[in-house]
Amino acid sequence: MILPKFNDNNLLEQVFTHRSFLNESKQKLESNERIEFLGDSILSFVVSSYIYKKFPERGEGELTNLRSVLTNTQTLYKTSKELELGKYLKLSKGEEASGGRENVSILANTFESLVGGLYLDRGLEEAAKFIENSILNKLDEIIESQGLKDPKSKLQEKTQEIHKISPEYKIIQEEGPDHAKIYTIGVFLKENLLAQGKGKSKQEAEKNAAQNALSALNWLS
Repeated sequence: MILPKFNDNNLLEQVFTHRSFLNESKQKLESNERIEFLGDSILSFVVSSYIYKKFPERGEGELTNLRSVLTNTQTLYKTSKELELGKYLKLSKGEEASGGRENVSILANTFESLVGGLYLDRGLEEAAKFIENSILNKLDEIIESQGLKDPKSKLQEKTQEIHKISPEYKIIQEEGPDHAKIYTIGVFLKENLLAQGKGKSKQEAEKNAAQNALSALNWLS
């Protein structure tokens, strides 16, 4: 991937200036720490907005876990390596000698700094586009590798793979008043009941039914 273009070259220079470089440089430069702080918030916002819209059936806990995986140090480090951000860094001689250009934490922080700098230079839309092209385009791969696929999707894949048909969800029971209903939903393959699940919403009950079906069929792995 090609690095995004900046209008302000001084800002771009600051994006890649590690704090260690300031101790040895006679130039009047700022480190990238403040921009990194900003980039961290923008990254979290863009990823949160994206997965909130993409996965309307997932609860707060699942979305939090998914966001954490997409924005953790290892993900940002790997993305920085793909972008070869290390070669642009301004480091002290000591940091350079100790392998700073390959340092996991430094590279992860540099990615956040780049996001923050892009936001300051070209606005939120361009920063979001960069995040989508560098991280969110790997969403399916990351979900698969981390076992974060939602139960309904996983069950559908398994039934399609093995039986060539999709599961169906049917309401078996509704209990309680309108403001506090509890739904019991069954997941069926043709006319065969695989499992049931309960929930405060139909979506939650379907998800729990799918999870119970995966467990009953030993398809969790």
